[in-house]
Amino acid sequence: MKRNRVLGGVGKGVAYLVMGLFTLMTIYPIVWLVINSFKSTAEYQIDKISLPKEWIFSNYTGAWSLGTFDQLIGNSILYTALASAGSILLAVLAAFAFAKLKHKATGPIYGSFVLGILLSITSLMVPLFLQVSQMDKVIGDILQAFGWMKSEDFHLFYNTRFGMILIYIGAGLPMAVYLCTEYVKSIPDSLVEAARIDGAGYFQIFWRIILPMSTPIATTVAVLTVPNVWNEFALINIIISSMDQKSLPLGILRFSSALSSDYGKQFAALVIGLAPMLIFYIAFRKQITKGVSGGAVKG
Repeated sequence: MKRNRVLGGVGKGVAYLVMGLFTLMTIYPIVWLVINSFKSTAEYQIDKISLPKEWIFSNYTGAWSLGTFDQLIGNSILYTALASAGSILLAVLAAFAFAKLKHKATGPIYGSFVLGILLSITSLMVPLFLQVSQMDKVIGDILQAFGWMKSEDFHLFYNTRFGMILIYIGAGLPMAVYLCTEYVKSIPDSLVEAARIDGAGYFQIFWRIILPMSTPIATTVAVLTVPNVWNEFALINIIISSMDQKSLPLGILRFSSALSSDYGKQFAALVIGLAPMLIFYIAFRKQITKGVSGGAVKG
């Protein structure tokens, strides 16, 4: 008995040690980045570890101004909020159809969504660019035929916030639909049947029963979608050409070229880009924990 207690205590000690090391490895790069963001380039090159001898707060104001972060952060918030909300709503709506509304086409359509999980963003970049350009051209030609505007002046999908949000929603739907469908399957069919007997339509059932009960999995989808959209770089770099419609990661890219030797402003720009995600996880940590545990896929 005593031996089991000793072994149990050793096991707990090892577990705490591993978790402590993991926490240290996670936190240290962030602390290092914040500390060096207040240094001058000369001081950083001399000593990369110690605290700054002189805390240069102007690195942040300079990075904010040079990167035009006031506009880019607004774009990132817009893309992240609308893409996440759209992905969650459409995924739960599709999950309701796949899980509760039986039809012979359900299996093939659901399978096509699941196959989308296997496609990487890099493999979609060229096809998406060509598709977006072609769709704008076709719609523009139709409008020009009616004399409403010139074809070359029309852009609905390419270089527009609307088109970028649609692409983000589409890119996030395969995984979101898969997770939501597996979750909605666990909701008792008797609830849907009882609502149908009471005269409720499918939209009422979805809005009053399925969507409220899907809050845990919706939180899980948000945890996956928000960082992906906020940090996304490749797609928006080829779809959006106007700098005033780009997102924060592309603003940070400026500091890797012309300002590559100004380490203080580079690190300050990285902290500015990192801070919103840290705030997101800290502010919603309880909801995220409940959502991930409650939205776990049931076998």
